[in-house]
Amino acid sequence: MNGLLVVDKPAGMTSHDVVAIVRRVTGERSIGHLGTLDPMATGVLPLLMGKYTRLAQFFGSSEKSYEGRIRFGFATNTYDAEGEATTEAKPLTLTLEELRGLAERFHGEIDQVPPVFSAKKIQGVPAHKLARAGAQVAVKPARITVHEFRLTSLERDEAGFVMRVSAGGYVRSVAHELGELAGCGAHLSMLRRTCAGAFGLQQSIRVEELKTLTLAEIEERLPHPRMLLPEMPSVTVDEQTAGKLRNGLQVNVPEFSNAALMKVFIGPRDLLAIGRRVAGTLIQPIVVMG
Repeated sequence: MNGLLVVDKPAGMTSHDVVAIVRRVTGERSIGHLGTLDPMATGVLPLLMGKYTRLAQFFGSSEKSYEGRIRFGFATNTYDAEGEATTEAKPLTLTLEELRGLAERFHGEIDQVPPVFSAKKIQGVPAHKLARAGAQVAVKPARITVHEFRLTSLERDEAGFVMRVSAGGYVRSVAHELGELAGCGAHLSMLRRTCAGAFGLQQSIRVEELKTLTLAEIEERLPHPRMLLPEMPSVTVDEQTAGKLRNGLQVNVPEFSNAALMKVFIGPRDLLAIGRRVAGTLIQPIVVMG
């Protein structure tokens, strides 16, 4: 099965668990997820399947949107509700408006330190594995962009929020740092990813529903190939040109925008390659789907 499958991940399941289930349901062995979701988190988990796994390199910059809750009163070692408390319990004394004022610091480009308990790799090893082994973990800050971070409500010690952040951003770190600014500590108590790149919950399939569908029904639910990587224009070529592309040759294609990369199709749905513009309408295939 070739394509991109958008799964609505349930709580209590790792992203790898979801991949294993999809392998069993579809029989497709080559599957990779785009952006890990922690076990506690739910929501949009896009999976590339079959030959479409070759496209993973082009999804690295996709921004993501979330909604969730932050609990104030103490911090945890994982920056979320699954971790152990690292500070003494302390009541929240700030109002929603005061918290919103502090949240203004998390807008635009910021340097963010990822959680020690994260999938961030240190010399090839995920930081969470080193941390659980008792090693001292020094995670380097990363430059990210927070496009939106808005506190929507405050009930007792929990604030609701929405966030839109660039690839590589950790919502848990924002919750932790906001708690430090509030003077009482905080951690992420609930998180739901509502959108990853161009794909949202409206295109997703729940894991339990996925188990009930036939292969044909699953394929019908896959987003149209031309919807993938919307920042790249689509061009359609004839069989003669397609043959040259399959052999790695440069070809001239129909007129397209000035975008550096484009999706090359044979017919309406058959994605053949990703091409890089050399000059004018001349392109070089950089990934060939076969």
